Amino acid sequence: MGYSHRMLDVAKIRAISIDLDDTLWPIWPTIERAEKALHDWLVVHAPMAAALFSSPSALREIRDYMAASRPELKNDLSAVRRESIRLALYRAGENPLLADQAFQVFFAERQRVTLFDDARPALEFLVGRFPLVSVSNGNADLERVGLARYFRAAISAREFGVGKPDPRIFHAAAGALDLTPEDLLHVGDDATLDALGALNAGMQAAWVNRSDHLWPHEVQAHVTVTNLTELCELVRLQD
Repeated sequence: MGYSHRMLDVAKIRAISIDLDDTLWPIWPTIERAEKALHDWLVVHAPMAAALFSSPSALREIRDYMAASRPELKNDLSAVRRESIRLALYRAGENPLLADQAFQVFFAERQRVTLFDDARPALEFLVGRFPLVSVSNGNADLERVGLARYFRAAISAREFGVGKPDPRIFHAAAGALDLTPEDLLHVGDDATLDALGALNAGMQAAWVNRSDHLWPHEVQAHVTVTNLTELCELVRLQD
């Protein structure tokens, strides 16, 4: 499937905001590796908690408990993960102080992402034309991932306190570059969190639909592409 080009106005773009997980790299292989690293560490250092974590029902119960008892953490995936580990250690009768070290094992692996083939060439191309800012609900660290040099700023739900699709996080991205939302094109894989969120914040929106999903909303994104190379082609056409 090629791109469907609706109303993208390249001439209006003064900067680009970009989602990270599932836009620049696939997130699930990364999370699965990180969870395995965490499990392997717990097996050695806290075997009862490791056993608890390998029970889907126990894990679900811990997640439900965290959601109900610590709603203030909902935008901070790192804190949710760390406190879930602490709760599991406590319930398993092991040392809750191990939670910080266990989380660091998880977090280090979570930063070892494998980029989509089109991601780095696209960043190289786009950064030559526009300032870039990342906007993420996840807990990737651009320094540790090795992409910080492409971005003027990084806006995360964890630090900002609200996540996509809230318009305020998109407005923060524009503000970080001293621009207005109308000046930005937001690029992301999630039809609701990224594309619809950006539209509602007054930005142009590019939906990166790598898996042939159906667009679920009445209002359309400005452009749909199947990868970032197609987006670069659209920009290049206007050069």
